[in-house]
Amino acid sequence: MPNETRIVTPGPTDRSVRTPNGQDLQVPDSWELLPPGDAALTRRVKSAGPSWTVQEKKGRRTFSRGVWAPADRIAKIRADLDAERSTESYAKRRAADTARREKKHKEYVAEFRKAVLAFLGFAVEYDDLAERLAEAVTKHATPVGSGTVARTQRIPIEQRAESAVIAWMRHQTTAYDSMKIARVKGKRREVRRQLAEKSRSLLASYRRGEPVDSSRCPLQSALAPSCDQGETP
Repeated sequence: MPNETRIVTPGPTDRSVRTPNGQDLQVPDSWELLPPGDAALTRRVKSAGPSWTVQEKKGRRTFSRGVWAPADRIAKIRADLDAERSTESYAKRRAADTARREKKHKEYVAEFRKAVLAFLGFAVEYDDLAERLAEAVTKHATPVGSGTVARTQRIPIEQRAESAVIAWMRHQTTAYDSMKIARVKGKRREVRRQLAEKSRSLLASYRRGEPVDSSRCPLQSALAPSCDQGETP
């Protein structure tokens, strides 16, 4: 068993795992659990020989719980990696990688904001409101690791922008966060759909350039300077 590389789930005890077919396996005494967090170390440990990758699914998301592998292998690779990371060349490479990532992120933020403005398509008299809304949505949706729809690559950026706007409005211009929704299958999805229709209707008013009473508009209230624009999708 230890000579096979596996993807497993947590077992009934601290030193056991469960295979996809439901079999419980005891972790070899000479192995230890390498916790998640150091991607380079994890990659090298896994590529150096058999290991058991522990994953746990919660809802639609899968979380890494670490990698079981021989303790001596983990110790040697960790020592080699620490030595490598102490060199000047490694520091320079890391700095260059960081700069590239930051540049790529800034470019994406600008591209995403442009996509949000294109989706809004407000009439010219509401340009200022569109700019403020695009800024608020982009600021919330684009941070690395935020887990928002803006960070996914599975759908076109135009669709990401639309979904991010509707999500922001759901939390900032409706009572969604304080609603008591029955625990009935599909009910929350139905509520979100209804709120999305209201948000789209409000956006359509601004696209057509219709007069809007700012004192009664939930969008303008949410974007007022004194308002907190943070939200959780």
